[in-house]
Amino acid sequence: MTPQTLATFFADNPAAIACELTSVRGSSPREQGTFMVVGPTQTLGTIGGGALEYMVIEHARRLIADGRAEEAMDVPLGPEIGQCCGGRVNVTLRFADEALRSNLLARAAAEDAGLPHVYLFGAGHVGRVLAKILALMPVKLQVIDTRQEELDLLPPTIARHRVAMPEAIVRAAPAGSSFVILTHDHALDFLIAGEALARSDAPYVGMVGSATKRAKFSSWYLEQGGDRQSLDRLILPIGAQGLGDKRPPVIAALAAAEIMVHVGSREASAGQVSAPSALGVTSGI
Repeated sequence: MTPQTLATFFADNPAAIACELTSVRGSSPREQGTFMVVGPTQTLGTIGGGALEYMVIEHARRLIADGRAEEAMDVPLGPEIGQCCGGRVNVTLRFADEALRSNLLARAAAEDAGLPHVYLFGAGHVGRVLAKILALMPVKLQVIDTRQEELDLLPPTIARHRVAMPEAIVRAAPAGSSFVILTHDHALDFLIAGEALARSDAPYVGMVGSATKRAKFSSWYLEQGGDRQSLDRLILPIGAQGLGDKRPPVIAALAAAEIMVHVGSREASAGQVSAPSALGVTSGI
């Protein structure tokens, strides 16, 4: 959840319960530290869905109705509740007073600020579908194009920029950014890819195209002084997965999965850890 959606939820739900997985043992649908918020008729976020989440929502709404401030649940994720994860979780439920709301908003802001950046160059047929999918992912997405009319076809919630020299965006992107290249101009694709491959910190550099386009780019890139090791990092074509399906929605769906695998692998190798408990509760309650 973003800080904006959380703030809106709190504004709409003066009485709300924050529900956090404060201990996880064995298999669980979400990791320790995951939280959701529950109001009388609305919820935001998820602690994994299924029977566990329904139980927690029911308990949270009982707290609201009874005017109670806190409850702890110890839940086995097995046949007892009709969920087959096999682990066990502790869930802390606490009334979201002003202090806790501030804590949760600060945590949401920190998590949002730490999201990996993905720059998508080109808002054509594949680019627009891919942008809609990536907008649902835990990334900071920016769509770049030279054509305002194409950018205007994107949903209003997706960040977009019309720029005359998209390759300059690559040079200025934050460390660890990923780059997806789908413009209407092969020469521009090459310039953007050249800049992206010059950055060894990019988890993903991908370009839409074919085996022929890869051969042409490889020849151009090496002639420009690029090295073979950097060239090997380029994924071209994107979203191939051995299917050879050229329909834009299929390419976009497969490319989105491909991008998230690379981004997720980089995050895992960096050893990122879950945020501390927002409810001020240690594990093992």
